[in-house]
Amino acid sequence: MSRDAFPFDPLPREEDPGKRDPEPGRAAPRSGAERLEIPLPRTREPRALTAEREGPPRAYSLRDRTFLLRESELHTMAELGTFRVVAATELARLAYASDHARMEHDVRRLKRQSLLSEQTLAISGRKTLRVLTLTKTGKRVLENAVRLPEDQRIYHGIARPREAEHDAELYRLFHTEADRIERDGGKLLRVLLDYELKSNLNRDRAKLGDRSSDPQEIKRLARRHGLTVVDGKTPLPDMRIEYQTAELELRRVDLELATRHYRPRGVAEKAKAGFSLYSHREDASRLRRILDGQELASRILLL
Repeated sequence: MSRDAFPFDPLPREEDPGKRDPEPGRAAPRSGAERLEIPLPRTREPRALTAEREGPPRAYSLRDRTFLLRESELHTMAELGTFRVVAATELARLAYASDHARMEHDVRRLKRQSLLSEQTLAISGRKTLRVLTLTKTGKRVLENAVRLPEDQRIYHGIARPREAEHDAELYRLFHTEADRIERDGGKLLRVLLDYELKSNLNRDRAKLGDRSSDPQEIKRLARRHGLTVVDGKTPLPDMRIEYQTAELELRRVDLELATRHYRPRGVAEKAKAGFSLYSHREDASRLRRILDGQELASRILLL
């Protein structure tokens, strides 16, 4: 589903017709990446943990409870906490190197300790999608375990049930872009979802008081958050990745997963905002026609 852009109160996504944000530098819309001027945070944990590296469970306490967690289980909790909702098949493929049995073993242990929950979503026709999320307790345990950079926001539960399928695909989108960054010698630092971007933007907008509707203030505010005002609106990406290049420069890239449900105006706004646009192969031709029809040079990358 597409995310719409609103003049001064950006919302996550348009309807389908059927700890602190850094002070970033200016955007580089053509490349989809921007240079950052922020302190270097700790890097993320390795995204795949092999069985050979697994050690015995360690005890983690939360109030009057103790949880016994293996390294791979903490790793899974970190993945779910970062992306909020992840499809089980994608978690097995990308975090467990397609070792489904090992993933299922970890999922069962996490569920027994009330740290993870799962749902089966009806997506189309008879198709279903099994998704995994942290519970509130899981989020608190992960926060206490200090498994992520200090400024990495952690989520639990499904916030938008109607959009859970779309949100679950962002995990695969992240890995696709992360592979590109790492092939170029980059190092991943932090992931920001649209929830956080919207929250940070609206927080600072509220501080403007009577000036919150001033177009010039809105442009300055968007620029301060590394965003662009397009036709009086501030489009938000699905996801932002912050990373360090091989030359030790801090950069970011804003990503959007575009689908067949996007309206032409919405696609154009995302392209003009400088986002890197991804789509499924079956949707790419239509989206390219939309961009070509509006003489926009943005590429559509295949997910």
